[in-house]
Amino acid sequence: MGIALPDFPWDSLAPHAARAREHADGICDLSVGSPVDPTPDVVREALRAATDAHAYPQTTGTAELRAAIVDWYARRRGVSGLDPDAVLPTIGSKELVAWLPLLLGLGPGDAVVHPQVAYPTYAVGAALARATAVAADDPALWPAETRLVWLNSPGNPTGAVLDVDALRTAVARAHELGAVIVNDECYAELGWEGAWADAPAPSILDPRVVGDGPATGVLSVYSLSKQSNLAGYRAAFLAGDEQLVRSILQVRKHAGLMPPAPVQAAMIAALGDDAHVAEQKERYRARRDALAAAVRTAGLRIDHSEAGLYLWCTRDEPALDTVAWFAEKGILVAPGTFYEGEQSRHVRLALTASDERITAAAARLVSSSND
Repeated sequence: MGIALPDFPWDSLAPHAARAREHADGICDLSVGSPVDPTPDVVREALRAATDAHAYPQTTGTAELRAAIVDWYARRRGVSGLDPDAVLPTIGSKELVAWLPLLLGLGPGDAVVHPQVAYPTYAVGAALARATAVAADDPALWPAETRLVWLNSPGNPTGAVLDVDALRTAVARAHELGAVIVNDECYAELGWEGAWADAPAPSILDPRVVGDGPATGVLSVYSLSKQSNLAGYRAAFLAGDEQLVRSILQVRKHAGLMPPAPVQAAMIAALGDDAHVAEQKERYRARRDALAAAVRTAGLRIDHSEAGLYLWCTRDEPALDTVAWFAEKGILVAPGTFYEGEQSRHVRLALTASDERITAAAARLVSSSND
């Protein structure tokens, strides 16, 4: 018997996409967070140099890659002392999100907690393991049967950031329940406001969160898709509790979940070069500034959005009505119903469009304010 899964949500946007394409100047597609800028040369050169990949790659990653991940956590996330055996490359982060409940041995009767407003794959992962997905932000509301907790900070779609105190509280509650807790952190380098404007958002492995000892029951997941334009490479990794990482590794070995060797080489180059990350952040900052100003001029309110690749907006009406309103202007956005249920009154606008398309979308929104 198959597993009952929801329809892939973006398929439902087809009629709105068709309407947006009718615009005389073409569609401005802000519905998906897929990078449009070039992969950095330093990464592409590393990939080219590693194309003689005749042997099977290592599931655990090369020693050089694991060292690069450890060094990156120390340099960019304030997490020192990680053992190379406490990190593991993955084939992008989405597959790990979807399969982690199974990799951890969860099943019927177990609960997987995820944020109230969340990327749908957390719930899909619970379904694949035949566990129960529970949407709850308040740790006090996490049920006794919780075996896995997903945090997502900075969040998709809201861009909200959990500070050190909030992360510490969540970890303490997970320990109380005997649950594994994981933070999906892939937008950490893309902060825009407040404390996050000039520094990465805190990691769940930060010593201020987990203390100076082993990060028991705690994992961090990270992707290079966003900060390094590597979505097509499927380049990500996890780190934290060494015993958990070893256990996950053993299952992944049997399942053949091996990041390709050239991709591992490219990851080393990406992790070792901070300049391209800073350059990409400034591209997104300029796009965000232009789009945010236009959205507000058009009368929408932006909620949260202090970090990440999205603006979380509302016209204070049902989300699908707002999607249709944008489509009339040739702009495709994602409805909040994908993330917070049928009652959502938000839409998500991605910054992952070209400068020209962001400029066009902003102009259309400003023009609409004068209609």
